[in-house]
Amino acid sequence: MRNTLTQSTALLDAARERKAASIARTADDGVVLVNGSDLTPEPIRWLWPDWLALGKLHILAGAPGQGKTTIAIAMGATVTIGGRWPDGSRCEPGNVLIWSGEDDPADTLLPRLIAAGADRARCYFVKGTRIDGEIDSFDPARDMAALEAKARQIGGTKLLIVDPVVSAVAGDGNKNNEVRRALQPLVDLASRLDAAALGISHFSKGGAGADPASRVVGSVAFAAVARVVLVAAKVRPEDGADEDRRILARGKSNIGPDDGGFEYHIDQTDALPGIQAARVTWGKAVQGTARELLTDPDEMADEAGGDAAELLRAELTTDGWTDAGIASQPLKSAGFTKKQIWTASKKLRVTRKKSGMNGGWLWRLPGQWQVNRDSGDTEDSAEGSEGSNIQNVESWNLRRESSTFPAIGETEVL
Repeated sequence: MRNTLTQSTALLDAARERKAASIARTADDGVVLVNGSDLTPEPIRWLWPDWLALGKLHILAGAPGQGKTTIAIAMGATVTIGGRWPDGSRCEPGNVLIWSGEDDPADTLLPRLIAAGADRARCYFVKGTRIDGEIDSFDPARDMAALEAKARQIGGTKLLIVDPVVSAVAGDGNKNNEVRRALQPLVDLASRLDAAALGISHFSKGGAGADPASRVVGSVAFAAVARVVLVAAKVRPEDGADEDRRILARGKSNIGPDDGGFEYHIDQTDALPGIQAARVTWGKAVQGTARELLTDPDEMADEAGGDAAELLRAELTTDGWTDAGIASQPLKSAGFTKKQIWTASKKLRVTRKKSGMNGGWLWRLPGQWQVNRDSGDTEDSAEGSEGSNIQNVESWNLRRESSTFPAIGETEVL
């Protein structure tokens, strides 16, 4: 009886202790505040002064074909050898981690690193993740802790390149909350490794003349989370200068200057015998904001108009009507304005008619006869096959039965 009583008392005491510990933990839960007097002010520490900060996320964006990956590779090469940046400042040597979902390390990335003069022994590529003995693709939502463990194992990581940065987002890249949540592990990784993280992205189509930092494709959270946004673009050559004139500029910086840039050229060279690779050759420093340096109103307007027209052409046909709102949606998602969509439709000589169902507008591409006639082509396609004659007659009848543009006083809602 006494033994039973002793055991019961011990169990009761243990239960009281667990409850007390639980209450103590609960008392410590809640919002954590830090008093300013307990903090020590610290300066921003730079890998490349005013351009790449240690422990921070950066975005490098631009239109296709501007050498964004080659620029990132050039930066990585500079880090591996402790070389000089375009402004002449010396870099502290370190290791580079490259996570690329677009380029093969063996035939593309490593040759570019070699062409840029990198120490290949300091370059590490994220190949995947081994799970139960099998290699699986790298999943940032699952494998970021494992990547950090490997980075700490090799030590000395100073630059982490993510190409493209949208690879770090498992959810919808157009939703701010999802992008912020997905990028936070990358931000935390850069902070814990004391390395600069550089994510590569594209410009959205449309938005010509806008602030370049606002043209980063996807959610605005990409540019918002990054502390520095770098932008690369081809610009109008100066008088007598090389036609291939490109500029890398700071489009945004929350931690340093947000203007200025450097000219650069993309060259092809022999990285090794029989292996060619692209490399960056840096030019002179330039002054001004990214918008001033990179915006060429005439050329950008032409480019935007052409891109919008090609997107719209893919949504329309010559043998059927498409709701104007549905046809316009992909262009809106790409960042084109209503005015640019309207201009693109006129460029394609889109035929329009009012829908009897909901009062909306229907669009279709013109037939071949109308395209030839409007473009000034003197060939008479009616002299072709019988099928062509029928198509031409149908196109002519459609032009007669439908109004090319809304009547005066009517507004076409896109």
